[in-house]
Amino acid sequence: MLSPGALRAEEGADWASFRGDAAGSGVARGTLPEEPEVLWTFDVAEGVEATAAVVGERVFLGGMDGVLYALSLEDGKKLWTYQAEGAIRSSPAVAGGLVYFGDESGFVHAVEADTGKGRWKFETQAEVVSSPNLAGGCVLVGSFDQFLYCLQPADGKVRWKVETEGPVNGSPAVSGQEVISAGCDGYLRTVHLDDGKEVSKVALGGYVAAGAAVQGSRAYVGSFENEVLAIDLAKNEVLWRYQHPERHFPFYASAAVAGDTVVIAGRDKIVHALEAGTGKARWTVPTRARIDASPVVLGDRVFVGGESGVLYALDLATGKVRWQFETGSGIAASATLARGRLVLGTVDGTVYCLGQKRKAS
Repeated sequence: MLSPGALRAEEGADWASFRGDAAGSGVARGTLPEEPEVLWTFDVAEGVEATAAVVGERVFLGGMDGVLYALSLEDGKKLWTYQAEGAIRSSPAVAGGLVYFGDESGFVHAVEADTGKGRWKFETQAEVVSSPNLAGGCVLVGSFDQFLYCLQPADGKVRWKVETEGPVNGSPAVSGQEVISAGCDGYLRTVHLDDGKEVSKVALGGYVAAGAAVQGSRAYVGSFENEVLAIDLAKNEVLWRYQHPERHFPFYASAAVAGDTVVIAGRDKIVHALEAGTGKARWTVPTRARIDASPVVLGDRVFVGGESGVLYALDLATGKVRWQFETGSGIAASATLARGRLVLGTVDGTVYCLGQKRKAS
């Protein structure tokens, strides 16, 4: 069974799904050195675009070679592999000893976390790049077949499904007993977790590929209409819209929401920090290339990388660059921050684990 082992639990919580929690907040717990060092690397043949999960002593991540890898968090050694039907851009979610993810051939898989043995797989009618979320006895995941699914964790049978009017690319979020899902049909849908019945549907005015980040009664999401929106889930209306005054490019990445700050990055090559209540820009930081990876907040730092191959740590309050790491390859996956480590896969297939090197005794 998975256990903390030599890695101390107080170093930080697990990161068991794409955005770290059911609400999709993108906020990590624990600590990381101000200037983390490379502890190990691992190579994936055809690149990595999915965000890793870290649970206990193990790293789980999917590759564009269609392989799910389990690695030792301590030293990066390969523990097992599982071959899927297609490339994996869906970030894994881990719970109850099983790893759940989708592939571009349209399958959703459940794999035993200890052994890599397949438990079940469910076939949708189109590619699955949506990252599963786990709540209320549901494996929640979208497909390009235009459905949002709730699958039973034990056997993969459909508990309910909701038909939309376009591909469901983003990861669904959960708040209480409600599931919040944005889609390529331009709507933010809220449905009941227990039966999938619609609670509300809010028009966003554009195609949405990202998952929503939910805090309290508000959801935050970026769109391909070059906007970031805040939606009041209680009133079923858009509270505010933000658009950069000069650079108008789509937002593919999901937002992170920490306290009263929303952080999102876009294909405009900019990282944006916004006031959660008003949508007013607190700061913007230009980078060298477009950003499809979603930012992650740890304490007073924001970690985000993009096609330039640079992973930045920005000050949450000011946007000041506090640290940066050159990977030499594009970054499409988000950083995973857990148990005192940072794990990141790159487009060229190098997986990095960074943290505090142990002092020689």
